Parts: sequence; C-alpha cells; structure tokens
Amino acid sequence: MALKDYIRSRQELVDSYLKEYFSNEFLPARLYESVTYSLFAGGKRIRPVLAIASYEACGGKAEDILPQASAIELIHTYSLIHDDLPAMDDDAMRRGKPTNHKVFGEAIAILAGDALLTEAFVMFTEGETFPPGAVKKAIRILADAAGPRGMVGGQAEDILSERKAPDPKTVHFIHTHKTGALICASVKIAPVLAGLPCEVVDGIGTYGEKIGLAFQIVDDILDVTGDAGALGKETGADVEKGKMTYPAIYGIERSRAAANELAKEALSAIDFMTDAADPLRWIAEYLVQRTM
Repeated sequence: MALKDYIRSRQELVDSYLKEYFSNEFLPARLYESVTYSLFAGGKRIRPVLAIASYEACGGKAEDILPQASAIELIHTYSLIHDDLPAMDDDAMRRGKPTNHKVFGEAIAILAGDALLTEAFVMFTEGETFPPGAVKKAIRILADAAGPRGMVGGQAEDILSERKAPDPKTVHFIHTHKTGALICASVKIAPVLAGLPCEVVDGIGTYGEKIGLAFQIVDDILDVTGDAGALGKETGADVEKGKMTYPAIYGIERSRAAANELAKEALSAIDFMTDAADPLRWIAEYLVQRTM
C-alpha cells in the first residue's frame, strides 16, 4: 500500500505539472491535439516517478525536480509515438487507445514526436534550485540516453535485428539502449542536480542500469504471457515480428529469474543509502512483479 500511495502521489504531481505547462496551447491546433493526445493517454509515469524518488533519496524535494522529471516523460512519449509508426513497429493500439498516427496521420504523428523531444529540453531548463553547472551536466546525461548512444541506437538495432537468429549479445544491446538508457538517466540526473559526489551518482546509476534491463525483460515476458486488455496493447507482437527478446533466447522461466536477479543487484547498488531511498527499493521490486 505504501508503494501504491507513493507512486499515485508522485504521478499526480507530474500530471498536474504537465497539464499546467500544456494549458498554454500552441498552433497549429492539430499538432497541439496530437501532442496532448499521447501525453495524456494514461501513462504510468514510471520514469518521472523514478527521477523524483531518486531526488528525494538525495535529500531534495519533489516539487523542485518536477520540470526535469516531467521532461523525461515528454521524451518517453515521443519515443512511443515514433515506435508505433508503420515504418517502425506498426502498432495500432497504445494504452488501450488507437496509436497517434491512426488518429492524426503519420505526418502529424512524426511532428508531434519531434515537438515533444525538443520541448523536453525547454522544460528541463525550468527552475533555479540547483548548483551551478548541474543542469548542464544533467542535460548531457539525458541527451546521451535519448540519442544514438542510447535509445535511438537501441531502436535502430531492434529494427535491424528483426527476423534474425536470436543472439544474447544483440538482445542485451537492444534492451540496455532502447529501454534501459532512459530509465537509468531518470535516476542518475537526480544526484547530479543535487550536487552529490561521483560515488553517489555511480551507485544510483548502477541501480538504474539494473532496473532498466529488468523492466524490459519483464516487458518481453508480458508480451508472451500478459493480458492485452490489462496492457492496453496487443500481445504476441514480438514473436510475430521476429523481435529479439529474452524469452526467445532463454525461455520464460530463465528470463523471469534474470529479471529478479537484476532487481537484487539494483537493491545492492543502493545499500549505502538511507531510508529516504526506500521508494527506489519498492519500485525495483514492483517493476519485476508487475503484470501490466
């Protein structure tokens, strides 16, 4: 119950911030509608919640990191819009609703993704509570995670590897880049913005790397075993498209064991932190136990 209450309260903070930020509409109206359609389509806000939990674990206040945490959700939403496009994964449903391009057309969907990505870095610079130079360092971490050495590189390899024989090295690369990099950055920016020493940044970064990979492994498992209604998207797509996944290589049970082991390693990485880091510990356990 403590975890549910924590996640709900932080989700509400993020949603309130995003709604206020986007209450200032822009033109053309069709682009604004496309951007807000996907942004407010019911996401769990896991990445911004992680950023807030990490910042609170470092002694900060949730309200002070809301712009930076919310900016991560913009980047995540952009990636989903583009991933769903016919040229990418060609998905028709996302979060129980038609995907962006099904509603607004491919051209506007692409531009909505572009708008979210670029607006994220405008949003990230809001607020003046951080030490000198901290925002610049945090932006570099986030940009690296979202760019060709992170999420974009992982998505490219994911596409290039379709229909190929499953390979452990390749699937590890895809998962740690396409999904893991942005999750890792979500927690890693917090100690940087708090001005904490490198050992804290590294410890929390290791936590992020472990849960980022575990999160995607569980996603792979749910694509095989999950309920489409609960997930809000079609299941079985990975097999149909010949995607490289953990279950394709290791099977369900070994994949589940790998996710659980990664969660344990994540918890070990933040052993040095106080009880203020308990939400991070709860979230690590939740991410490997989730069913949606």
